[in-house]
Amino acid sequence: MEYNHPSSIVKDLNFGEDAKIKIISGVEKLTKAVKSTLGASGKCVIYEDGMGKPVITKDGVTVAESVVLFDPVENIGATLIKEAARNTVKEAGDGTTTATVLASSLLNIVNQEQYKDKSIRDIKNGIQSGLDKVNDYLSKNAKVVSGDMLKSVSAISCNNDLELGSIIADAYTQVGTDGVVLMEESEDDKTYADIVKGVQLESPLKSQHFITDKDKQRAVLEDPCVLIVNSPIPNIRKIQPILEYVIKNKKSLLIVAEVDDQVKSALAMNKVKGNIKVNIIDPPGFGPTKDDTVEDLALLTGAIVMNEELGDDLDLIQPDCLGEVVKSVTDSRTTVLTTGVMGENLDARIKEINKKIKDSKEPYFTRRLQQRLAMLNGSVGVVKVGADSKIALKEKKDRVEDAIYATKAALQEGIVPGGGIALLNASKNIEADSVGEKILLEAITSPCITILDNAGIPSDNLDWSDGMGIDVITGEVVNMIDYGIIDPVLVTKTALKNAVSVVSTIISADCVISNMRTNESN
Repeated sequence: MEYNHPSSIVKDLNFGEDAKIKIISGVEKLTKAVKSTLGASGKCVIYEDGMGKPVITKDGVTVAESVVLFDPVENIGATLIKEAARNTVKEAGDGTTTATVLASSLLNIVNQEQYKDKSIRDIKNGIQSGLDKVNDYLSKNAKVVSGDMLKSVSAISCNNDLELGSIIADAYTQVGTDGVVLMEESEDDKTYADIVKGVQLESPLKSQHFITDKDKQRAVLEDPCVLIVNSPIPNIRKIQPILEYVIKNKKSLLIVAEVDDQVKSALAMNKVKGNIKVNIIDPPGFGPTKDDTVEDLALLTGAIVMNEELGDDLDLIQPDCLGEVVKSVTDSRTTVLTTGVMGENLDARIKEINKKIKDSKEPYFTRRLQQRLAMLNGSVGVVKVGADSKIALKEKKDRVEDAIYATKAALQEGIVPGGGIALLNASKNIEADSVGEKILLEAITSPCITILDNAGIPSDNLDWSDGMGIDVITGEVVNMIDYGIIDPVLVTKTALKNAVSVVSTIISADCVISNMRTNESN
């Protein structure tokens, strides 16, 4: 067993109520900065980047990431909330500000005087059971996305930019539910969508060392060669001719294979040194259909699959086995390939799979065949974002990225009334059976209250019928879904889950150990 070495950094210790007060103070400071961006009347935030340049944004997670508090314990509180926001955007693509507001509200209510003598364990258990009830309520009241609703979802996540919302919604309409939508910078100030052939693989990053886009934590390769090996690569020597070829011809390389740790480390080191542009992902598929799925990928990329278990000798591997794609983007969850020109036998393969689906009697194999078909028929929508200035471009890209993920989330689990109304309705319609549930049900009204406050609308009367709420643009009480004011269920659930998680951690702590700041040590 390994143990951490004692730190040589001087530490400061805070206990009990003192620690809790500072943690809450840090949470409140971060929340105050972030929550002003929430809703259709949300405000912009201007912050100073590391170079001293002003940056304008309405993106909650961007605001949160810019905040570093001087007091170390306050900063720990802010950092914990930032982690909840990061997890929310990672899982659902949006909802970071909602998660922050929910966490802050939940934490403040838990620490009210009336709950001081209650068991922390009982409160945590009650909050968790309340979370389960709210999730059930949201699922039962979700509506399938259709028609103009898709544009509304996109527009809302773009801070009510109808033009951007339409572009993103149209991209999803064209690629279908199995397609993928990405974002890139435009070569001019125009914003539009291109639809190209492509595929999304459930193959995440193998190492942080392969990352090329640090802001988004992605490995991006332009026009890479593709090497597909459906057997383990035990050492770097096995693929030496391929490596020499791509280096000599100044090409990038995507390796689709299971590789030994030694191979991964060697390639990562050479990538970091700038010797080669490379990324490694695992082959797609699993179980009895994995080999077929790998062959499908070969058709899409024009590669020849190498497999030593079937008699291929990797020692004799040559560049003519390589395929190519227009672009590959790998993040912590998936790899998206823009494929361009298809393999010669693609149409025949699609017809073959369709026939197998028709003849299949086993539900499992039918599903696997349908997944293969979706991969072969897949499209990628690329939203090209342009603007008049770099500052405006950064802010616009943040909004577009949020909207892309939110739209995908809406397609996955449906939608509920937006503007915090779904959670407000849940609070009214769910009966609390414990103190923890009561706390949670009170806290989930906070997004609606914050949205109204940002619009300058009094929030002292929230007694509307289910699904009804105030359109903050007009000030009228309307049916939220009918007016296109909607939220993806997945985003709402994810934001609430992460808020509950971070607050449960904070209220369980009785000691905070922080690094002393330089001026505090003198």
